[in-house]
Amino acid sequence: MYNKAVKQYLEYLKITGIQDIFIKPPKQINKTELLKDLEQNYNNCKKCILHKERNKFCYGNGNADARLLIIGEGPGAEEDRLGKVFVGRSGQLLTKMLSAIKLSREDVYIANIVKCRPPENRNPLPDEKSACLPYLEEQISIIQPEFILIIGKVAAVTLLEIDQTLKAFREKTYNFRGIKTYVSYHPSALLRNPSWKKLAWIDLQKLQKDYFQQ
Repeated sequence: MYNKAVKQYLEYLKITGIQDIFIKPPKQINKTELLKDLEQNYNNCKKCILHKERNKFCYGNGNADARLLIIGEGPGAEEDRLGKVFVGRSGQLLTKMLSAIKLSREDVYIANIVKCRPPENRNPLPDEKSACLPYLEEQISIIQPEFILIIGKVAAVTLLEIDQTLKAFREKTYNFRGIKTYVSYHPSALLRNPSWKKLAWIDLQKLQKDYFQQ
């Protein structure tokens, strides 16, 4: 019905002597501004109980045009205080990890499964994750990264919907909605267990090789 109406309208324009129709092309989307607007829209989110104890909503930060999106579990105390992701000790280590593979924080975008800090940094509950996932999925669709690095088992199980050990996750790469996806240790785990840094370095080298081959 819609196509028929359009065809009739075009025929009418031709009869009246109008030969050309000029359509103004849509403006290119500014991903940075779009993400900023969405963050402001969601700042007062009350979709789960985590909003009751939060100080600030931690949407995500970084390069909106990034080729690499890093996804963690949730904000910690320092993140909750500042409203930014990965700015505490884990964030400092993450910055060093990126530097080791010739990337900077300005090259990547970083987000979490949940946008508000779970009390005492506990694992987010199923209803908390399901409430927040649409925000993350929207971020992924806007940024359209070429690569995703999931850090930590909780984030990997949630996003990939596979319940297995971190060791098993690390053994291969995944295709998440057409995006090549890697899993490695969360920086907070590396701070608690420095011996795992060698294993994390192996994971990062795999990512580095693919990233700079493109």
